[in-house]
Amino acid sequence: MEIRVRPRNIVSARHMAAVCLAAMAGVAHAQIGQPGPAAQHPAAPVAGRSSERSVGDWLLRMHEASRLRNYMGTLVVSSNTGAMASARIWHACNGEQQVERVESLTGAPRSIFRRNDEVVTLLPDSRVARIERRESLGLFPGLLKSNDTAIPDFYAARPAGADRVAGFETEVVELAPKDNLRFGYRIWSERRTGLVVKLQTMDAEGNVLEQAAFSELQLDAPVRVDKLSRMMAVPEGWRVDRVEAVKINAASEGWQLRSAVAGFKPVNCYRRPAAGAHAAEGTMQWIFSDGLAAVSLFVETYDRQRHVQEGLFSSGATQTLTRRIQDWWLTAVGEVPAQTLKAFAQNLERRR
Repeated sequence: MEIRVRPRNIVSARHMAAVCLAAMAGVAHAQIGQPGPAAQHPAAPVAGRSSERSVGDWLLRMHEASRLRNYMGTLVVSSNTGAMASARIWHACNGEQQVERVESLTGAPRSIFRRNDEVVTLLPDSRVARIERRESLGLFPGLLKSNDTAIPDFYAARPAGADRVAGFETEVVELAPKDNLRFGYRIWSERRTGLVVKLQTMDAEGNVLEQAAFSELQLDAPVRVDKLSRMMAVPEGWRVDRVEAVKINAASEGWQLRSAVAGFKPVNCYRRPAAGAHAAEGTMQWIFSDGLAAVSLFVETYDRQRHVQEGLFSSGATQTLTRRIQDWWLTAVGEVPAQTLKAFAQNLERRR
């Protein structure tokens, strides 16, 4: 499989557009563990106590807001490279059932539906439907989580005032990294509900690398789970591409890290199918997360005709590093500083 680096946009493979409102939904879930008796989890903080909230308080409040509310709106994503994209988003929930619809408003027409971990992408120009499962996939900014993460060890929360976004009064909080291995975040959450309406990813100097914000938003919208689910059906006559990723163990595949990258723990490892001569081998994707930021290590057999450029590439908040390791080719991708990807690349080794 050849990994091609594309500029990030509203319909990227990591499903960035779905949804800024739920930006921290899974993150808080990762920190507090699996759902259980109500007594085991603290109640979401009450508006007006922003100066007293911890990182966990903020994330839990945002998680509950995104998980329990219906909404629809227009999300605009921009980066420091000048790239901009937008999408129309519908989100419905019914107990533990979460369904989303994302319609791209820029670039080629595309509709993305997500029902829990099932994702259907409809491409009308080519009449192709792409169906896959994305287990434990975070939403914007595409955050993959581990169940035993310790977010407060690596980020500090501090109130940053109040603002209005898309007509809503918001509280602003900054999640500042405690080292140089991760970016910071500035988050605007609707004052009454805690719903995220704007999010910025920032570098160590405070420069905004990427921003996602709702230009218009309707909370508690009349969006129904059953209606969105019916819209996921593949139109008659379309080709269906099913993407099947197989769970594997990196150590069993002969790979390990000589030493861990601080705060980042392995959360999943897959073998993804590849076309052509390498179809039997595929590509290993080893995923790490600190609870907010995620890094994917894609490893495949080296091919001198396809793998010609080693280096470090940047697009907004997304960094990509490519490097040859013996007879293998590594592509490391993540919304992290360049030194983080370098640390992963330097520590990755083949054991057999």
